Amino acid sequence: MKYLSLNEMKVEVMHATPLLPEAILVGHLFDQAAQPQTDATRARLAQALLDWTTAGLAALNMPAAKTMRCLAREIAPGDGPSRVFGGGTASPVAAGLANAAIAHMREIDDAHRAAMLHPGVVAITPVLALAPVLGLTHAQAARAIVAGYEVALRLGEALGARHAAIFHATATAGAVGAAASAGMALGLDAPRMHHALGIAATQAAGLWQLVDDDAHESKSLHPAFAVRNGMSAAYAARAGLPGAKAFFTGRRGLYAALGGDGPLEAVGGSLDAAERLHTTTIKAWPACAMLFTPLDALRGLIVQHGIAAADVQALHIEIFPHALKVAGIAWPTKPSEASFCLRYVLAVLLEQSSLGIADVDAPRFDSPALRALAERMTVVPSDEFQMGFPQRRPARVTATLRDGRTLSAYRELRRGDPEDPYNDAELQQRMRDFVPAMDDASAAAVAAWCAGFTDPARDPLPCDPPPALFEVG
Repeated sequence: MKYLSLNEMKVEVMHATPLLPEAILVGHLFDQAAQPQTDATRARLAQALLDWTTAGLAALNMPAAKTMRCLAREIAPGDGPSRVFGGGTASPVAAGLANAAIAHMREIDDAHRAAMLHPGVVAITPVLALAPVLGLTHAQAARAIVAGYEVALRLGEALGARHAAIFHATATAGAVGAAASAGMALGLDAPRMHHALGIAATQAAGLWQLVDDDAHESKSLHPAFAVRNGMSAAYAARAGLPGAKAFFTGRRGLYAALGGDGPLEAVGGSLDAAERLHTTTIKAWPACAMLFTPLDALRGLIVQHGIAAADVQALHIEIFPHALKVAGIAWPTKPSEASFCLRYVLAVLLEQSSLGIADVDAPRFDSPALRALAERMTVVPSDEFQMGFPQRRPARVTATLRDGRTLSAYRELRRGDPEDPYNDAELQQRMRDFVPAMDDASAAAVAAWCAGFTDPARDPLPCDPPPALFEVG
């Protein structure tokens, strides 16, 4: 099996020598890793790290986080130097499992339109768990994280919408992305990296059936097990165990087995494009990303026209149908469902002109005012809007006011998408909003550590994640 640089691939294509897309992808990872990182990539990586830290710190005091910390140490017992959200240290695999679960609990970890998964939680988590054990430098950690994003997002894009309607792509494509991150951190060569991805693909699973069966509390196990399985796959490949070579495109690979219907070209094509890291979305709301465009549209009406709950006689929401397959809760009955209920999050936003962590952490299920607002909402899935999915997430919110006016707002892109990004100051404020217990010194320490990845002078220095990333001070 050959693993070629980009230039070698072009020569190979000219001579019509076939290469597996999986082998092309592995070669691409090492070609990317060999290139100096651009300033833009360094800046985007620093933002991704700040987003990951924000997600973990925002959830570390939840009762479910304590459960995950205990579970992780039972599944992967043993001591180690890897820090865990909420305090203490553990073995790398235990820390990876716990941190991935905790960073996903608030539904504020980054997302991706085309791949329909949360890439940071599977790409960053393994690297920071391995960093203190391996003594990773900033440069080594950066290369590993970029590789994890690249694999998870390319495979997620290829798997497509049919897959994402049944499987949680963070758990499927994400497991292979976690193996890429861990494999690059462990210093695997190209053949062993290919084996690691193949081994991880064998373990890739995560069913949306949990939504239908009222099991939302277990959703954070999807990235947790993806990270555990990806790290285990990388260790197995380092030990010399083989993995499937055509793990994605083979007749019994992921694409065939898991209902893939996206563009297979995403696996081994467009190699001149910028790193997939640049195509992610940093989430503006503490809710399922499928609900962001109606939230953005309603916020636009509130800001532009100054409307309040008392002004609204009826609210009509048109949305792409896939959103309701994932976030179709009619009305929440427990905190884990609040982020997946369109009527609830819109009612809260309309009532108080904001939607914060507290609104989904301790949702007001029985509020007469919120229920009254929800009863005035009509949610209509639009086949026309679905045609734009997943590259667009169309939604239209139309408010009929008591004074007779009708106001409408349409959104197909989300605040925080690559086309409408946050700047560094906004991201730091976002961290303080989502982690209100954080003090100024801790916030400054986190921001400084993340910003260190923008400085080439720090490339050879140990990245050594500090305590401030894992504990609220």
